[in-house]
Amino acid sequence: MERFLSAVMEAPAAAGGESLLGSIKIAVLPIAKVFTMCFLGFLMASKYVNILPANGRKLLNGLVFSLLLPCLIFSQLGQAVTLQKMLEWWFIPMNVVLGAISGSLIGFVIVTLVKPPYPYFKFSIIQIGIGNIGNVPLVLIAALCRDTSNPFGDTETCSTQGTAYISFGQWVGAIILYTYVFHMFAPPAEGTFDLEDVNLPLKNPPKDASPEQVPLLMQEAAVTDSDNSGKGKIKKFLVFVYEKLKIKQILQPPIIASILAMVLGAVPVLKRLIFTTDAPLYFFTDSCIILGEAMIPCILLALGGNLVDGPGPGSSRIGLRTLVAIIIGRLCLVPPAGLGIVTLADKLGFLPANDKMFRFVLLLQHTMPTSVLSGAVANLRGCGKEAAAVLFWVHIFAVFSMAGWIILYLNILF
Repeated sequence: MERFLSAVMEAPAAAGGESLLGSIKIAVLPIAKVFTMCFLGFLMASKYVNILPANGRKLLNGLVFSLLLPCLIFSQLGQAVTLQKMLEWWFIPMNVVLGAISGSLIGFVIVTLVKPPYPYFKFSIIQIGIGNIGNVPLVLIAALCRDTSNPFGDTETCSTQGTAYISFGQWVGAIILYTYVFHMFAPPAEGTFDLEDVNLPLKNPPKDASPEQVPLLMQEAAVTDSDNSGKGKIKKFLVFVYEKLKIKQILQPPIIASILAMVLGAVPVLKRLIFTTDAPLYFFTDSCIILGEAMIPCILLALGGNLVDGPGPGSSRIGLRTLVAIIIGRLCLVPPAGLGIVTLADKLGFLPANDKMFRFVLLLQHTMPTSVLSGAVANLRGCGKEAAAVLFWVHIFAVFSMAGWIILYLNILF
């Protein structure tokens, strides 16, 4: 038996140099690190320790989203990006768009077959179709690159390249979240997802109803009738574009950091002024690097702490059958479609030659659990409890599915 195991460890894989058990080790260790830090967050938030209560987790999430994550994106993406590289990396945002389209189509087919309870049809499609392209991939790349035996080169180069690739696609994900996802999470005709005390849709609101009770389309019609001037039409059009694109929601700190890093990194003079180690303003970038290193442990502690509350009442509203369908669709059916997209793009010559990390990040974008930020959009639209239930179960099972897919990807790439 020992001789057999030694032979397996020493024999290179047909795809290129890593043994099967070596690939398993490389894939499982990052997941184990993530699981360990999440468990510590769960322990800190439990009633036995209780030093990370709900208010503390909320503050920690706010700190990560508003400061630590933007610092990580700004420092890593700014150092790695150039104008030429941005032109070479064009398929990263395209991959995000294609992932949302293919995932939504798979979700539509699954949801049509499963028939979730009303009004969670579109909701279920989004939970299958929109994956986490930011936080979880960043965590996995950081954990993977810390291991000196990783197949992507030295630790610093691996981390910088991986973070830059992931950050480059985040701005597209934010646009998708606050336009497409926001629209799909629209409340039903009753005006709320909580239908326990609601009987019939409110199709014809009373004439004396308050503005909050009148549907948005009727309010817009009233504005149209009262203002027909040219200036008023232009103003109304600009307001319409602003509301439809959700510009205020899109321009969140991580997206601003991504745009700023791309602009400064693409201009050689500004890059030499800020991002090179001998630059006069490098102290600012170095400060961002120090703060960015704290993002990974903080977000994992918060994620683990959030699991202490369990799935909550949202599970019973969605139903077990729909939850199972979402988990299988997101974690088992979407990744093969993504593998097909990336393989086809590689065959067509859309990807940089001999860049394994580039391809690995593209594959990760299709393999992640449901986007955590979709939970924030769900809170805005009134279905936050149901989104929390889906996120809880999908992330629990994603620990196992991600390890399996990463093993497959490493054996394909190497």
